[in-house]
Amino acid sequence: MGLGISLYTMYKRILSEIWIYPIKSMGGIRLRSSKVMDKGLQYDRRWMLVDEEGVFLTQRLSPRMALFNISIDTVKKQLTVSIDHDQYTLSMQSLDSPVIRAKIWDDEVDVTEVSAECSKWFSEKLNVKCRLVSFPEHNPRPVNPLFASNNEQVSLADGYPILVIGEQSLADVNARLQEPVPMNRFRPNFIFTGGTAYEEDTWKNFRIGRNRFLGVKPCGRCIMTTINQQTAEQGKEPLATLSTYRKRDNKIYFGQNVLAIDHHEVTEGDEIILE
Repeated sequence: MGLGISLYTMYKRILSEIWIYPIKSMGGIRLRSSKVMDKGLQYDRRWMLVDEEGVFLTQRLSPRMALFNISIDTVKKQLTVSIDHDQYTLSMQSLDSPVIRAKIWDDEVDVTEVSAECSKWFSEKLNVKCRLVSFPEHNPRPVNPLFASNNEQVSLADGYPILVIGEQSLADVNARLQEPVPMNRFRPNFIFTGGTAYEEDTWKNFRIGRNRFLGVKPCGRCIMTTINQQTAEQGKEPLATLSTYRKRDNKIYFGQNVLAIDHHEVTEGDEIILE
């Protein structure tokens, strides 16, 4: 019986961290709990920068975006962005601004500019002419129909509402690297303890608290994983090492993309139950 309890404890999966990234490709915010919405976690990737043609900007082309830190005040409904000892606070309330079209990968979506003043601030700090735009909750952006189960929607994330990664998976990568990397290189929403390395690859139906989720496909990784989130410096790792054992079909995989079936709150410490 003692052995059974110890094995259960070893493989018991616990939601250890919850992260959102309100402005696409900028700093993340760790939360004690979060509401699961149709497009993913509340406030996650509901804003992004676009260039003069309306095309989305990320660290892939502008690594300096990693240096923008974000804080959130859910009572005042405000985001505060800071960089270079300067900061800008913007409202998270719905905007009554003209609708513009923006392009994110192969999708075109309706967004609204936060304000000309806000866009000017970001343009100066990034040294790139750009606009900060908001993606209203009711505006559609379907996930890839090949992987959708019930016409699910996604925010301004690359393709899917939620990304989950196990701490054991990161530990396995770091054991192969000369210098370990933090989890923020991979920008997950859910981090969990317990289980085995890369087991999330195989997750299909699972629960966290009152919420049911569906794992739909492993996440293909890009050069963003090679950008130090504290310095914006770019190297070769961990992508080079991952490519030696996590590559198939010309893609390098790490983490599992997830759809939400239910839309309740999740809390750090919730047990994850595989079904």
